[in-house]
Amino acid sequence: MTGDSNTKPTILIVDDEKNTREGLGRALRGTYRVFLAESATTALEVLDKETVDVMLSDVRMPGEDGLSLLRTVHQKYPATLCILLTAYGSVETAVEAMKSGARDFLTKPVNLDQLDLVLERTLRTRDLENENRELHKRLNVRYGLENIIGTSPPMEALFDVIRQTAPTQATVLIQGASGTGKELVAQAIHHLSTRASGPFVAVHCAALSSTLLESELFGHEKGAFTGAIAQRKGRFELANGGTLFLDEISEVDLSVQVKLLRVLETRTFERVGGSQTLTTDIRVVAATNRNLKEYVAQGRFREDLYYRLNVVDIRMPSLAERQSDIPMLCAHFIREFAPKNNRQVDGIEPAAMALLQAYPWPGNVRELRNTIEKMVVLSRGALLTVTDVPANIRDGAEEAVVAAGVPNQTESLEQAEKRKILSALDAAGGNRTRAAEALGISRRTLHRKLAAWGMGGTAAGESASPQP
Repeated sequence: MTGDSNTKPTILIVDDEKNTREGLGRALRGTYRVFLAESATTALEVLDKETVDVMLSDVRMPGEDGLSLLRTVHQKYPATLCILLTAYGSVETAVEAMKSGARDFLTKPVNLDQLDLVLERTLRTRDLENENRELHKRLNVRYGLENIIGTSPPMEALFDVIRQTAPTQATVLIQGASGTGKELVAQAIHHLSTRASGPFVAVHCAALSSTLLESELFGHEKGAFTGAIAQRKGRFELANGGTLFLDEISEVDLSVQVKLLRVLETRTFERVGGSQTLTTDIRVVAATNRNLKEYVAQGRFREDLYYRLNVVDIRMPSLAERQSDIPMLCAHFIREFAPKNNRQVDGIEPAAMALLQAYPWPGNVRELRNTIEKMVVLSRGALLTVTDVPANIRDGAEEAVVAAGVPNQTESLEQAEKRKILSALDAAGGNRTRAAEALGISRRTLHRKLAAWGMGGTAAGESASPQP
């Protein structure tokens, strides 16, 4: 990273050992704007005056120790990322550090290449989180899409279609697997349309028999059938001036499909048992988790109704297609469920997040939402950990997590890092530039790593087959 000192990220190094403190300062000054502090008290004085991006702090210091300082910084300066350093590393200390808000944990003497990698990854993750928050804030303010979470390419494409479609009067067909958020999209289309002041009326077609569905949609007259003791307005009347959402449209009986087609073509209908022709001013948005084209081919759905509904076709991406949105979704669900269940949960530790991102989520966002609710309810601390992840999710994600380079219990951080780097290099066909981009590190750092492992002979960008 180059540029004017004012544009460089700021690092605060806190260590009571002068040689360690100044040595790290010299190593980092070319890339970062560096401040040094010999104690927690001095560190807090610096933080009062300067905006610090990352604090590197020793754990064992005279007076206030690193864990106590970490908690204070996490509370008073939440924008400052914290990484702890210690010569007395232990699993217990690392866990305590992560629970207190540390982004990472390194042992002393510090390996400068490893520190370089950790700092780059930490700042890159911070920048992505800030960018995601800002993008989502802008979408919320400008487009009212606050309930649809995500900034991945498939979601950006979805938002674009919603923004283009909403102001029109076109009928919309939303297709996607269960749990992908089809009704949320229908609501967004309504709220961003010229009909936003009118009603949004939803009908879940699969929940009703054909007779009940017909009455639900069109209403009925008194005495139209046994139990019809009074006239009742249907959803087409109730949605007048607004939007009618027909969920699971594929499950509508063929006899009702004929009447639906007529309403879509003429905007007129009669109540069940009635003769008066009524007119309605509605926009129809339909949704299905089935392949309607296949249903048409099988004779289970009318072709003319299919084309009448499918003026604008919106395909919902599965959660597996937008794994990069999972951290944002998890944060959203934690904010929803923690206060509701009287739990103090601030986030998810990296290893647990890796499991959640590796799992294929056949139930999509709905399954993730239910999983996070369960994890919050059964949580043991401020950070959700691997042990909080339900067993079925851990089992389903295990193979993918190992491939992604998450350390196991018998593997050191350095071994896991080497395995992950070699795996990325192999996936990139030996191209070091692509491998570095996939890992989220600089090519310079990748070259140093490979040189340390005796693999530095191939020029940058050349194909090389890594050997584990």
